[in-house]
Amino acid sequence: MNRIIAKSGIFVMLVAFLTVGMFSCRKESPTVAVITVVDTSGAVFPGAMVRLYPTPSINPHPGIIIDDTLITDVSGQATFDYTDMYNLGQAGFAVLDIEVRSGDTLYGTGIIKVEAEATSNETVVLQP
Repeated sequence: MNRIIAKSGIFVMLVAFLTVGMFSCRKESPTVAVITVVDTSGAVFPGAMVRLYPTPSINPHPGIIIDDTLITDVSGQATFDYTDMYNLGQAGFAVLDIEVRSGDTLYGTGIIKVEAEATSNETVVLQP
């Protein structure tokens, strides 16, 4: 009789442990930064070079080195996906400087706070 009670107790504990384990595992949501580049009239600007990089004094995660460059698509957007760099439970993600160039004459700057597990958006105006 005691064996049956002991075995059923172990079974109940195992089921409880597995149930808690399944519900405590949470898949992280994407951590994405979208930069939209426009000209001075507000029209989207495809083909511009967008660079995201940290200012060392405000980079909260010194182990993460971000210095990425993309070209804007036909909708004037550059989409940076940092999902693989974010760790669940991490406090915040990054504040990054934005530098945008097109040719030798058009230039724009900005700052974006990339929120963990969210899509962060910023618009930069290219100016002569």
